[in-house]
Amino acid sequence: MIFDQSLLDKIRAEFPRAARDASGRKRAFMDNGTGSLVVARAARAESAARVDCSANVGAIFRESKEAEATILEGRKAVADLLNAPSHNTIVSGESATSLLFSLSYALGREFTGHENVVTTDYEHYANVSPWIELERRGTISDVRFARLNKAEGTLDLDHFKNLIDGKTKVVTVTAASNVLGTKSPLHEVREIARAAAAYFVVDAVHHAPHGPIDVQAIDCDFLVFSGYKMFSSHGSFLYGKEDLLRRLKPYKVAPARDEPPYKWEWGTRNQSMFAAMGGVVDHLVWLADEIGSGYGKSLEAYSGRSRSLKIAMHAIEEYGRDLSRLILQGVDGLPGLLQMRHVGVYGLTDGNRLDERDPTFAFKVQGFPDQEVVEHIWNKYGVALRAEDFYSRVHRVYDATTMVRASLVHYNTAEEVGQLLKAIDELDRA
Repeated sequence: MIFDQSLLDKIRAEFPRAARDASGRKRAFMDNGTGSLVVARAARAESAARVDCSANVGAIFRESKEAEATILEGRKAVADLLNAPSHNTIVSGESATSLLFSLSYALGREFTGHENVVTTDYEHYANVSPWIELERRGTISDVRFARLNKAEGTLDLDHFKNLIDGKTKVVTVTAASNVLGTKSPLHEVREIARAAAAYFVVDAVHHAPHGPIDVQAIDCDFLVFSGYKMFSSHGSFLYGKEDLLRRLKPYKVAPARDEPPYKWEWGTRNQSMFAAMGGVVDHLVWLADEIGSGYGKSLEAYSGRSRSLKIAMHAIEEYGRDLSRLILQGVDGLPGLLQMRHVGVYGLTDGNRLDERDPTFAFKVQGFPDQEVVEHIWNKYGVALRAEDFYSRVHRVYDATTMVRASLVHYNTAEEVGQLLKAIDELDRA
């Protein structure tokens, strides 16, 4: 594995609750797709910002100046994480949902009611409802959903292309399904969007903690992700091309500044949220230093902190493939999910295509209600999972009201995967 035991121990030490919850219970946390554990550097930075610079910006005294500096440094940290060309392209908000609603409103002001939006059948509703609202209000004619290759949970690109016409004005996709783990082919989707002269929007909320993001290489017009899905506090960020952020007209109170990112942000900024994301970036830079610069030989196009962040996120992505392989193939004499008789796994299961998915697995155990599966795995083996619809359209595709989901990140271990597999195998043999 890319992380040896020594480094993995150091990584887990960065997360105060990686091994035990606040009550002291030893457990394996695999509900990361709903919200990850917080890295200590983020928690410390958030607390310090809340106490030391809690004043509002725009004044002459120290607390106010420190708040301004904290927000600026947080924007720069997020810009480096995404390889954005400027910190002025980073907008903060309450949630990815609120940012996408704000974006849909601003784009909708350009439309006449005859346009359409094209998206996919594995979107989170944060990237569905804002566009459906435009349809409901008559701002666009319709929202079109590209189907999936159901057997493997991948996007049907031919169908996607066929949905595009001369009136398509927004093409919007998730970077990775929050249920299936499937990655969208963003570069192919971008070419489809560009051929249609449509805006290209990416929901990166689920993918952000699992692999590198380069908004300039993706060449998206807008991209969103959430801090609490990436080892930080609640709150989210939107990247937008600067010329578009300047031209578009979002909701805005009259006295707010007219230039981005300020014209897009509602009310007083939460400096502690920016500080926390700065702490996440510090953690990733630390991880890159631990890995060593030799790992990033293919990343010479990047420099400084941006290069360190790409080294860390590429390594995290590679480790995620290692964990995915263990889940599918088995570990320590235990069968993987694919070998268990009564377990059905949704999405990609081909061990040769792990680069097309994040380490997120939705499954069912035949003969057991999903909630009973979750309770058995938690009560007997201390593995934290969840069963629900995860606010995703995927359940419509598979006609399943709920699924059980395990979502892993870089503080999870092969031992924890073994706990999960042992618990499922016990049910499989019942």
